[in-house]
Amino acid sequence: MEITGKVVRLGGLTEGTSARGPWRKQDLIIETDEQYPKTVCLTCWTNQIDEIQKMVPGQLIKAQIDISSREFNGKWYTDVRVWRFDPVTATAPATAQQPNQPAAQPVHQTPPAAPTGGPEDFFGSDSNNGDDLPF
Repeated sequence: MEITGKVVRLGGLTEGTSARGPWRKQDLIIETDEQYPKTVCLTCWTNQIDEIQKMVPGQLIKAQIDISSREFNGKWYTDVRVWRFDPVTATAPATAQQPNQPAAQPVHQTPPAAPTGGPEDFFGSDSNNGDDLPF
């Protein structure tokens, strides 16, 4: 999966030793760029620690992630693990003008004229039964 967002902050660095040797892990908190932004905690392991140390708050990143859950003592824990970061390049807005082209003029629309007659003009009566109500 892929997630894109801006860096909010780095969590604390955790280090330890397992049967396979020493390991390090650090959390990276990002905020997604959506209509309703979500805050997501990404877990980065030994090979990404040096890469996230260079990130600054507000920087836009794209991360390839794996999501996994596990149960322990009747509670469920979910990890969002990063396995690759991709740079996000800033792009020019789609409405940007070319250097030698004049700016487009705003389009002004005139509102429709209000009806001047009775209710039949407003509601569009198509019968002449003398009833002023539209229903």
